[in-house]
Order: sequence, then structure tokens, then C-alpha cells
Amino acid sequence: MIRKNFKKFLWVTVLMTIVVALSFSISSAQPKIPIPKIGLSINEAKNPKEVANSLEILFLLTILAVAPSILIMMTCFTRIIIVLSFIRKAIATQTTPPNQVLIGLALFLTFFIMAPIGSEINEKAIQPYMNEEITAEKALENGMKPVRSFMFKQTREKDLALFIDISGSDQPKKLEDVPSKALIPAFIISELKTGFQIGYVLFIPFIVIDMVVASTLMSMGMMMLPPVMISMPFKILLFILVDGWNLIIKSLIMGFK
Repeated sequence: MIRKNFKKFLWVTVLMTIVVALSFSISSAQPKIPIPKIGLSINEAKNPKEVANSLEILFLLTILAVAPSILIMMTCFTRIIIVLSFIRKAIATQTTPPNQVLIGLALFLTFFIMAPIGSEINEKAIQPYMNEEITAEKALENGMKPVRSFMFKQTREKDLALFIDISGSDQPKKLEDVPSKALIPAFIISELKTGFQIGYVLFIPFIVIDMVVASTLMSMGMMMLPPVMISMPFKILLFILVDGWNLIIKSLIMGFK
């Protein structure tokens, strides 16, 4: 009896599976909503203008690929993220704030500081080019002028002279004669030096707290207790009392004015 019931159950299961499969195949054979077909075709260019448009699209895609490097190396992002990393190390809070928060804060501060330069690029380069008033070469030249002006203000003459001498180019008589290939790396190492200088100054008050706490623990004979566990709350308290985030962000922004 049990075998007969089990066989009936198997047959019912098989029949239901076949019915469901047939119904699904019928419904999929006649879909109610047409599915779009996406394809990519490469055709022969009919005139030089089409070739120029293709090369322009390829150039724009290349720019998008290196956009993160441009954002990091040719703006104030480098100095900001270095200072924020130093302050986290000085307080000794390990991963607080996390990297995502520091990078996000540095990114939005970069947008805030570079907003006037972006507006100038849009006004003098992007919009005239979109309106077909200037060529792509002229738009690139106009767009680089405010960026170069920003980098010149933050670059040390010593760093700029280093790359000009290494490149073997003639000594420029004015700023317009300085090539971008020398200006960009000079700007980067200048930002690194400035960021480390600010980080050094930020470390000093927190090192004093560490020294006081360590000396106190040694005098009390509590050598087995890590001084970091005791000093970290005091460093956080000091940072909060002086409104540290406000002072640091204000100093960073005013440093680019």
C-alpha cells in the first residue's frame, strides 16, 4: 500500500513538473513585453568629421579614466587627506573616523575650495566649446589657465626649479612659459611638504599629553598599564574642548585663499 501511494506521488510530481515547464515555455515563447536588443557595431567613417568625432570621444573616455588622478594630484585633496590622517594618528583613535569618512570629508572640502575655479573653467572653456564658439584646443588651454594659476600659488619656487632643471628646458621668463609637466609634480611635492608640516604641528600638543600620562604612570609604579589607554580619553577631551574639527577645517580652507 505504501509503495502504491509513493508511486502515485512520484507520478503526480512528474506530471506537475511537466505542466509547469510547458506553461513556462509557452509563456516565454510569446512574451507580453518585448525585450530590447543591445548591440555594438563598428562602421567605416564616411568623412573626416566622423573620424574627428570618434577621436574626440576616445579622448574624453581617456580623460574620464584618469579623472581620479587629476582630482587627487591637481587639487587641494592631497593636503587635506594628509592632514586628516595625521590628526587621527595624533589622537590614536585607530580607525575612528573611518577611512570612508575622511575621504568623503576631504572630497567635499575639495569641491568647496575648487568651486570658484570650476565655475571659471565652465564659463571660459566648457560653455564656449559647447556653443561651438571656440575649438577643443582653445577650450583645453582656457580650462588649464585657472588650474595652473591655483597650482602656482601653492607651489614653492625651489620645487618648481628642481623639475625645470631636471627636464633640461630653458629657464622661463614668466609663469606662462613654465610647462605643465614641471608644474604638476612640483605642486604635488609642495602639497606633501605642507601637509607634513601641518601634521607635525598637530602632533605636538598630543605628544605632551602622552608624556605627562606616561610620567604619571611611571611615578605611580603602574608600568604594566599602557599609557595610550589613559591618554586617549584626555586627547579626545582636549580636541573637543578646543573645537578641533572647526579649527582644522578653517585652517585648511584659509590656507588656499
